[in-house]
Amino acid sequence: MAKLPETLASTIKQVHGEKGERWLAGFGELLRYCERRWGLTLLPSDYPLSFNYVAPALLPNGQAAVLKLRVPEDPELPMETEALRRFTGLGGARLLDAEPARGILLLERLEPGRTLKSVRDDEEAARITARLLLSLRLPAPSPGEFAFPTSEMWSLGLQRLRARNGGETGPLPERLVAEAEIRFAELHRTLEEPLLLHGDLHHDNILSSGGEWKAIDPKGIIGEAAYGTVPFLLNNLPEDLTASIALIRRRIEIFSEEMGLNPRRIAEWTFCHRVLSAAWFLEDGAGDLESAIRLAEGLHAIL
Repeated sequence: MAKLPETLASTIKQVHGEKGERWLAGFGELLRYCERRWGLTLLPSDYPLSFNYVAPALLPNGQAAVLKLRVPEDPELPMETEALRRFTGLGGARLLDAEPARGILLLERLEPGRTLKSVRDDEEAARITARLLLSLRLPAPSPGEFAFPTSEMWSLGLQRLRARNGGETGPLPERLVAEAEIRFAELHRTLEEPLLLHGDLHHDNILSSGGEWKAIDPKGIIGEAAYGTVPFLLNNLPEDLTASIALIRRRIEIFSEEMGLNPRRIAEWTFCHRVLSAAWFLEDGAGDLESAIRLAEGLHAIL
């Protein structure tokens, strides 16, 4: 029987509280249920585990699969499940089956499964990501079809930050938060074609599959195409701030060129999201807040 690493168990308790405690207590039975339900053979795994349990498996017909288990009360789970369904065949890992009420996802296993970090040339990695974003391009669902969150809903994290701090911004610089609020409002006022975005498409969520690259772990969010580039832009950066800003500038140029996007809007979304993610760090009690603020300062300077 697989055992959860202590670091993952600790994270689940921290993020989900009592719900996480109950899920951990029933983890063994949940695994046994999955083995019976699909005839799974779970394999030894060296997958890095951060917020969820993920393990390679074999189906009875020999098909390679991945079992992913999440705390079922996690509000992101229905979005991930539906996004996986919609992105299947468009560059997303294929969803084989799911039981969202129990937090279970069964996915195709991508092989050899190298992450995009294995591509050392950053410009090549950016172009691969741009092409994948174009492949995943889907119109936003019609109202009432499925309630994905929107980028505007995500931006309300800055309002929650102020609400927790009596109208102020706590440890985040007021001028950065105020600037992000203004720019978020303007970007949403002038929003371009709303699309269903992956929402977390960065190096670690792009895996090699045969001669292709495919996306895993979508969050599922409605926004414009430029916002979809942001997770890659902010990922896998050098430690030096000046070098990071230069690299982000070049990545923006590549996405603009490959996808026909306005580089100014990409830069604005990137700055706003960096400030928002810093607010999320405070909300979740996790993340490198100091680095997030430094990068937000650097991004503000290039605007």
